[in-house]
Amino acid sequence: MAIKIRELECGALLLVEPMAGVKSCALNWMLPTGAAAEPEGKLGLAGIVAEMAQRGAGGLSSRQHADALDAAGVSRSLDTGVRTSRLAATFVGQDLAKAVPFLVDMIVRPAMDNEAFAPAKSLALQELEALTDDPQEWAGVEAMARHLPAPLNRSTYGTREGLEACTHADAVDFLRTGFVPRGSLIALAGDVDPLLAHEMLNKALDGWTGMASEPLPADQPQRGRAHIDDDGAQVQVMIIREAPRDGTPEAACERLATAVLSGGMSGRLFTEVREKRGLCYAVHAGYTPERETGWLTAYVGTTPERAAESLEVLQAELDRVATPAGAPTQEEFERARVGLKSRIVFGGESTSARAGALAGDYRKLGRCRTLEERVAEIDAVTLPDLCEYLAEFERGEATVLTLGQSLSQQPARAEA
Repeated sequence: MAIKIRELECGALLLVEPMAGVKSCALNWMLPTGAAAEPEGKLGLAGIVAEMAQRGAGGLSSRQHADALDAAGVSRSLDTGVRTSRLAATFVGQDLAKAVPFLVDMIVRPAMDNEAFAPAKSLALQELEALTDDPQEWAGVEAMARHLPAPLNRSTYGTREGLEACTHADAVDFLRTGFVPRGSLIALAGDVDPLLAHEMLNKALDGWTGMASEPLPADQPQRGRAHIDDDGAQVQVMIIREAPRDGTPEAACERLATAVLSGGMSGRLFTEVREKRGLCYAVHAGYTPERETGWLTAYVGTTPERAAESLEVLQAELDRVATPAGAPTQEEFERARVGLKSRIVFGGESTSARAGALAGDYRKLGRCRTLEERVAEIDAVTLPDLCEYLAEFERGEATVLTLGQSLSQQPARAEA
């Protein structure tokens, strides 16, 4: 069915995709604020606010509000990202009228009680402390901090100093200026009537006002090579390289190239780094397309003795795929294309995935792509197109970050 896009009276955009043959409905409410909008010196504030917004709303206590959502059969979460915050929820489609008022209250009328601030802040500090227990996540956070410009390079974990400096008044002000309709996207997918949803949300959001400013890059990123000492038994290796922005023919090529490199056990990275040489316990790559740019992230988890060689081989494979001698073969290309299309189709059967895709597409592209459009983008790429793209795309300076014990030899250079 066609995707319906309507502007609500409050200024938020409603994106609805009815899906035949399903009984569930998913909501993905994207708010125009995140870690990049936090005041300097208060890093981590967005996560505190997201936690507090789930602790009572619409005149109900935390327990009463949670019980009401459970009684309506609503599974939900409210999380913050770098650019946006998201309320995600799923429920039975015929219970839309039961679910919407309680979900709206979380965003428009959260209690934000002073009593909820200390527990929310404590949880944020605990999550930050636990980051070192997940060295792969820790390495990814540190690598992104070097690769992207401030404030878009911020971590949603914040910093200890920033979290400790946050006050209840800061949290209330952040919600007031960031949880606003202008720039908000409310996506619904599944068993839902677009007209009914439009009428219901217009009524529920009556009187909601405000507009958030867009965070802009403030300086040039660091990039280059860096090492963080840690006494763990493994070394985490992260390489981040430039990639195309979303919604372009180049983005489809990059998705296929990433699938060639990291398409499971048949991918080149698994074959060359792990299977043939036995250098690591984990290796993979991923592509993240954004509105203005994108990036390719490659990861290897290995031992200190093998870290330098693992990094060298990883970089060599990332470089080799862009050369005539190492260009993707017809077999690799077909396998990558089939795998990508399968993931698109499988994702299209999930109402949660479709609601998230609608909101993500509109934020980055100003439009929503159907499943058929996404598949057609992959089908439009030929093997010569892919090889030409890989040979000509300028990757710029890369970020190479290692975390763990010192490498046994000097790592390879960071430049792509």
